[in-house]
Amino acid sequence: MRKALLLVGSCVGLAILIQTAPDAQVYLGEVFRGQASPQGRLVIDNPKPGDHALRVSLVGKRNHKQKVTAIAGQVTKVAEAPAALAGTVVLQTSPGAVVFLEDSSRGTTDARGQLAIPEVAAGSHELPKAAPGKKEYWENITVPAGQEASIDAPLADLGPTPGAVKVNPKDGLKYVWIPPGTFMMGCSPGDTECFDAEKPLHQVMITKGFWMGQTEVTVAAYRRFVGSTGTQMPAAPNFNAGWNNQDMPIVNVTWDEATAFCGWAGGRLPTEAEWEYAARAGSTEARYGSLDEVAWHSANSGGRTHEVAQKRANGFGLYDTLGNVWEWVNDWYDDDYYQNSSSQDPSGPASGQFRVLRGGSWLDSPRGLRVSDHGRYYPLDRVASNGLRCAGS
Repeated sequence: MRKALLLVGSCVGLAILIQTAPDAQVYLGEVFRGQASPQGRLVIDNPKPGDHALRVSLVGKRNHKQKVTAIAGQVTKVAEAPAALAGTVVLQTSPGAVVFLEDSSRGTTDARGQLAIPEVAAGSHELPKAAPGKKEYWENITVPAGQEASIDAPLADLGPTPGAVKVNPKDGLKYVWIPPGTFMMGCSPGDTECFDAEKPLHQVMITKGFWMGQTEVTVAAYRRFVGSTGTQMPAAPNFNAGWNNQDMPIVNVTWDEATAFCGWAGGRLPTEAEWEYAARAGSTEARYGSLDEVAWHSANSGGRTHEVAQKRANGFGLYDTLGNVWEWVNDWYDDDYYQNSSSQDPSGPASGQFRVLRGGSWLDSPRGLRVSDHGRYYPLDRVASNGLRCAGS
């Protein structure tokens, strides 16, 4: 609040000239002396010489009080407007959060996550909050004059460190934390082998981090699922008769079976956008390395799948995102979906005949092993080159 500004000048007679807010009510002592004009002006003629207690009042404002001295033969000028009434901020957030208004610490929330901040100047304020293990949060709030502003803003968990790895006790597989982010989805710049369904290249935001299987689901993991649920193993391919190699990826599973497995493991199939975001791992290239270095394909596989994690991992630490087996994802397939897909967490078409697979396989030529390429199969198809990889929130 500004200090009162008193200007004393020579004038005939004795008066106090008040310049204040329009329509403010003015008192000397406890005696009402009038209301300021629409221009905020009021003249009090012939007050008693000497000191007076001046009070200026206006609805919704804090009373302004000061001492003013009336001097014989002079006009005493007072320029002061009442300040807005202070408000109160009542905050509900995470327990133990340290709360600031702008750069001033205003306290810590209690065990219920509550804190009341009194005497907050009316108007706009920046409200930062921070608590151990939580994401810092900034919010612009507006405090109404003389009223209470209720703010409900729990802090989000920080989440795992990008690239963190954990073992899922249900399926026994390792999962990698994929942080949220933005990437360019579709035909990679400079890639001349793209199909029309991979176009146009478009920006997509993944707003929430998720866990992604570090490898494709293995035979060993799928056997756990079968043993737990009483379902049956699919028919084994010739190259892994009797499912003897437990570390090869499971194949010959339908989309429904892939969905059931991921649900049993506590997760889900990734969306096509999540899959490509995780597979790119920050790269804008069609592949994150030379083909033979990162993938099993028709020219180097020997006509079969291989044990997972034998090739170089991508930037997120995921293996075999290209090659070995195609991976079912959650989306329906539509040739034209990229023409009008959402730019934020797209979930694919609402319906369709085919489900999408990603990544290419041991059976495919190099053109099918590009991060933007997507295959399609009927959900009930069983194919010796089709497997899966799970995601989880």
